[in-house]
Amino acid sequence: MDKKDSFEGSKKQGSGRRPGQEKRVSEDLNWGRQVVLQLLRESPDRVQKVFLGKNVSEAFARQIKTLAAGAGIAVQPVGADILSEMCGQANHQGIACRSGEVSIMEFEDLIKGLPSGGPALIVLLDHIQDPHNLGAIVRSAEACGAKGVVFPRRRGALPGGAVVKVSAGAALRLPMAGVTNIARTVEQLQEAGFWTIGLENKRGRSLWSEEMPERTALVVGAEGEGLSRLVSEKCDELVQIPITGSTGSLNASVACAVGMFEWARKWGPGV
Repeated sequence: MDKKDSFEGSKKQGSGRRPGQEKRVSEDLNWGRQVVLQLLRESPDRVQKVFLGKNVSEAFARQIKTLAAGAGIAVQPVGADILSEMCGQANHQGIACRSGEVSIMEFEDLIKGLPSGGPALIVLLDHIQDPHNLGAIVRSAEACGAKGVVFPRRRGALPGGAVVKVSAGAALRLPMAGVTNIARTVEQLQEAGFWTIGLENKRGRSLWSEEMPERTALVVGAEGEGLSRLVSEKCDELVQIPITGSTGSLNASVACAVGMFEWARKWGPGV
């Protein structure tokens, strides 16, 4: 196929940008061999189209085409330079795909679907802004055995293509629930039998001082700002991660992962 006929990320359509103007990479575009393979194997109904580099090995191309054909997904061969422009110069590894949006479930359905007893961890995000942080949190949440991630539908990152990529596809597998009021959601979690722990930077007891309860909701605030005042007041308790050095704080996704795996140390898979 001629470049001028290729996907909207082609050089022809990109040539109208002013010098120095950065190309905006679509949020529903995913790239990288492992990510695309996982999508084709586990969530083929979400893949709309595959863009396969012309320079990939014959064996890899055959694998992709077989998986795509089985799900009725179109595969478009494209040049490596076209892929590089589509993916914003990221290391695409010769493949990308366009996927549908992550399914966002209702919070009430998430709670109803949980077992009535036994260990359960819910992660509640108080307006995380960076989709890369959201993706990293979702990836860690799946790894530690969390039952779901809850996030605000407004004024925060939403689970689009970048989140799917950073989460290595976990955002397509882990229940993702959207809510409109984080403070009210804290109350609903408490009513559902969860002990709500707000993760703060310099307030509350040490995370290491006590074991987390069997059914815990870990509440994590926005980058820089932390938990909002009302949300922190609604939590059953606040905890902080003791740190040293001059940095002063941890990245939001790192802090959240530390908190999640502290719960998993006692209640997670394989314990």
